[in-house]
Amino acid sequence: MATIYDGAFRTILNDCRKLIIPVINEIFGETYTGEEEIRFSPNEHFLDQQDEADKERITDTNFTVLGKVPKKYHVECESSLPDGKITVRLFEYDAQIALDEGEVMEETLTVTFPNTAVLYLRTYKKTPDKMKYVIVTPGGTVMYDVPIMKVQAYTLNDIFEKGLLMLIPFYIFSHEKGFPEYNSNGQKLAELKAEYQKILERLDELEQWGMIGAFDKRTIIELSSDVIKEIAQKYENVQKGVGDMMSGALIETSARTILNQGISQGISQGRLQGISQNQRETALRMLKRGKMTVEEIAEDTGLDIEEVEQLAGLQTV
Repeated sequence: MATIYDGAFRTILNDCRKLIIPVINEIFGETYTGEEEIRFSPNEHFLDQQDEADKERITDTNFTVLGKVPKKYHVECESSLPDGKITVRLFEYDAQIALDEGEVMEETLTVTFPNTAVLYLRTYKKTPDKMKYVIVTPGGTVMYDVPIMKVQAYTLNDIFEKGLLMLIPFYIFSHEKGFPEYNSNGQKLAELKAEYQKILERLDELEQWGMIGAFDKRTIIELSSDVIKEIAQKYENVQKGVGDMMSGALIETSARTILNQGISQGISQGRLQGISQNQRETALRMLKRGKMTVEEIAEDTGLDIEEVEQLAGLQTV
């Protein structure tokens, strides 16, 4: 899978982790409220290989939702044609995740496989509605499905009504087949731009209603711009028309508004108590992405420049 799509998927999940909850509800039929804690596990796993060096594999996401009953999830993002190898790779990940977190007691090994799903950015005729694991053991056969979410099956209304906001950066895949026409037909390109203008307006409404924060909105817009510029490389008018429009929205959605919600109410108390966990985590995520200066991060999070510089020093240790 192209690195930019993989990176966008991981970024939105790690930086805006609450956005995964509606997706989990949609895929697995869960009823999470969105208030549950999400605990991410390391994505790097080393697969044991006989007679050769262990092979490192990196999963897209591996996390636990701490609801009434904690559940482990593993979600992968794919844009390539289904070829059978994806299923094998998924099982390798799942088995290693289960083994890494397995427990041995009185010579009994207990491993828990995660709830696994695949998010397909492109849909082909060969793309199934689900994958399946069949594990034949001496003690019996275990069989279960691995559900597939097809991004192109969701309209904009579906996305907003169901709260599937993490799909927005990949919504452009639904228009990929129309790129040649958009690129040569000004009217069609204007219609596409109008659709993305509607996306921006609806995100603004969600922010005004307190449904999402400024940081989440900015991340969605930024990643949408990145994905559009990558997928439309061969179509200059599409890339400039829609991509530049999203880039312009980033300027309007200035980083200086990020985290103003809550900071204006709690900044005085926060100064007395020190750096809050929320401020710390947000500043660290901004530093990791490397797209803002220390001064901008300090202003957006309500921290002192010296505090941000200390956090930056921790990242390099």
